[in-house]
Amino acid sequence: MDRGDSLRIALISEHASPITPLGASEAGGQNRHVRSLGMALADRGHGVVIYTRRTSQDQPAVVRLRPGLDVVHVPAGPPAPVPRDKLGGLMGEFGNWLVSDWNSVACPHVVHAHFWMSGIAALPVCRNLNIPFIQTFHALGSVKHRYQGTNDTSPPGRQWIEQFLAEEADAVIATCADEVNELSTMNVDGSHIQVIPCGVDLEIFTPTGPSWPRPQHARYRIAYVGRLVERKGIDTIVRALAGIPGTELVIAGGLPAAVLGQDADARRIMATAQECGVRHRIQLTGQIAATDVPALLRSADLVVAVPAYEPFGMVPLEAMACGVPVVASAVGGMRGTVLDGVTGRQVPPGDVEALRRALLSALSDADWRRWAGKRAVEAAQRYSWTSIAERTEDVYARLTPADSLTVPGRQVAS
Repeated sequence: MDRGDSLRIALISEHASPITPLGASEAGGQNRHVRSLGMALADRGHGVVIYTRRTSQDQPAVVRLRPGLDVVHVPAGPPAPVPRDKLGGLMGEFGNWLVSDWNSVACPHVVHAHFWMSGIAALPVCRNLNIPFIQTFHALGSVKHRYQGTNDTSPPGRQWIEQFLAEEADAVIATCADEVNELSTMNVDGSHIQVIPCGVDLEIFTPTGPSWPRPQHARYRIAYVGRLVERKGIDTIVRALAGIPGTELVIAGGLPAAVLGQDADARRIMATAQECGVRHRIQLTGQIAATDVPALLRSADLVVAVPAYEPFGMVPLEAMACGVPVVASAVGGMRGTVLDGVTGRQVPPGDVEALRRALLSALSDADWRRWAGKRAVEAAQRYSWTSIAERTEDVYARLTPADSLTVPGRQVAS
């Protein structure tokens, strides 16, 4: 697309705010994906607005992240946290507010909804205003229900609504081939689906730079970064650690360290560690700043990500960019990013013994770790956010008129 054709782009991310700190209960890959994509699109000369729900009275209406990129807090529902699976009833109000906003400033040229509930809010607006509508799911309800069964808290009808959104969207951007296959089982025509993976910030996640200090009592360090929810497989890592002597496990995520004792997931993990006799070899940091993540990753001999399922998996890619091999579940996007035997090792999800064997093998072979770390850095170069934004921009361009208008300004809170 010609850089002279600036688009007004609306990214809808109803629950996943790009401002939420990493590791918070509702802060996962979607938050970082939307923020990073928005920044990269703004860098390419577009005007980008990320719409997310207001969760506090103290939030300014508009926050400028950088020139060309604003975050708008949409007043839909109470100005307080609401569980993600309870937000569906607020999406009509969210959509009505978008109509009002877009009547007061120029309409976006394209709307890109992230997560199914964002699609509920955005699709009717796009159809009424004749705006191209693009959907990225980040996670499909059919996959969640398959793995969580009766523990799935998704509202009734989610899977049907996702099928409807996928069929009605002008384009669907999936983050991995597994998602395309899943949509095909839902009888969604794949002709308008394109795979564009998540990206990695190659200026921040680098093999060189600061590194967290290592304890003298541990010969090896393995690290996990992300949410502490059970499906992420942290309990599997803890149980595997019991058979790996001389190794420390650092777990970063959850509530801030000062209140980590209130985190039910943190308590569950430490109870498992106590049961397995490895409590003294686990460092549970709580929520850490995004700026601290590269240093933690660099300090590890291996990064581990073994969820039961994962739409893509951004932390493994970030670890790879830091030159650290990854041991990952063979699920979702990690089947493509973590190349077994090359940039890391793949294991079946939930298999403690397979994970233990993979970790022992990798930790005992320093030459392989150095070699794999170099291959990981090389592989990560294909996932720069600049490249991801360019591919996403191409999808937008196919759906928007050639005579794109210039981007108007917006009053931003200081």
